[in-house]
Amino acid sequence: MPHGCRCLQLVSLLWILGASGQPTPANDCSSHCDLAHGCCEPDGTCRCDPGWEGLHCERCVRMPGCQHGTCHQPWQCICHNGWAGKFCDKDEHICTKQPPCQNGGKCVYEGDGEYHCVCPPGFHGHNCERKTGPCEHAGSPCRNGGQCQDDQGFAKNFTCRCLAGFVGPRCEVNVDDCLMRPCANGATCHDGINRFSCHCPEGFAGRFCTINLDDCASRPCQHGARCRDRVHDFDCLCPDGYGGKTCEIALPALDLPTEPESAAGSTPAAVVPFTVPAPFSVGAGLLRISVKEVVRRQEAGLGESSLLVLVIFGVLTATLVLTTGLLIFWAWCHGHCPAGLCCYPFRQYAIPPEQHDQECQVSMLPAGISPPPGSPPEPGKTTAL
Repeated sequence: MPHGCRCLQLVSLLWILGASGQPTPANDCSSHCDLAHGCCEPDGTCRCDPGWEGLHCERCVRMPGCQHGTCHQPWQCICHNGWAGKFCDKDEHICTKQPPCQNGGKCVYEGDGEYHCVCPPGFHGHNCERKTGPCEHAGSPCRNGGQCQDDQGFAKNFTCRCLAGFVGPRCEVNVDDCLMRPCANGATCHDGINRFSCHCPEGFAGRFCTINLDDCASRPCQHGARCRDRVHDFDCLCPDGYGGKTCEIALPALDLPTEPESAAGSTPAAVVPFTVPAPFSVGAGLLRISVKEVVRRQEAGLGESSLLVLVIFGVLTATLVLTTGLLIFWAWCHGHCPAGLCCYPFRQYAIPPEQHDQECQVSMLPAGISPPPGSPPEPGKTTAL
């Protein structure tokens, strides 16, 4: 009994002894609560001890599962007449009231609610419910843990109820769980019993080998290089001056031939001229590409392709300048006529010697228009051919 309830009972007894001769209040809990199995609450209700129940804590609690029994103390199961067993759930008159034996079996009572059935030939089981059928005749035909079924022996043929992962009339075939190709990225599938496993190639992980491992997780790149993950590989984007797989190699500086210093202490650039012949030169110069300019552009990040484009552009520029010079020279020749051949290099356009002193001019008449017939030619002019 809890210590609190005992204290309340003692207080109640002392109060009863001290209040002898006084009328008992109508709501006194001690007058109706079984204080041997419970105690009174401050509000006047009766609180039962464990194992007791009821409004006044007058009933014991039976053992859980007790069906046809009672108790005198908590957790008991005392069977009524005609019932037996630990939980009073077995009928002592089972063979007389409702015989459990089937298919002509004879019930024999063994006492304490137990019985057995004497089965006729061809039947068996606790209640003679099973017939000697195809399963018994075949002698456990199902394999790999399969269960033989023949409708309690009354079916003509048996069937096998297979466990997961097996098929076939007798559960003899193991299902290939790799037929659906569940493994990805070239992984090898291993079949099991109602399961499979994937052997992943290097660089992949997971049940289906779908997780690409981060090869940059270990930070293999050195000297502050940026790592780029690949399939079971990585690339390092090296900074200037470093190379190698992990940028571990320090590249040597590019040594260029230096030029002798001049008298003033300066180092002039070595100039490689690219010009046209002197008669066709126009202006102060055409195109000059210096070695320092090439080096400067290479240091600025120009590669071989960029230098090739630069050279092609220079050649095209020189060709354009040469063509322009030729056009200017041709126009100059047609605008001035020096003594001799009058700018015509062809023999059929040569001027007779007696006309060398005359001024050579070009007719201002448009092409295709001739002077009126019979009009004399203008003095000092010749008609353009």
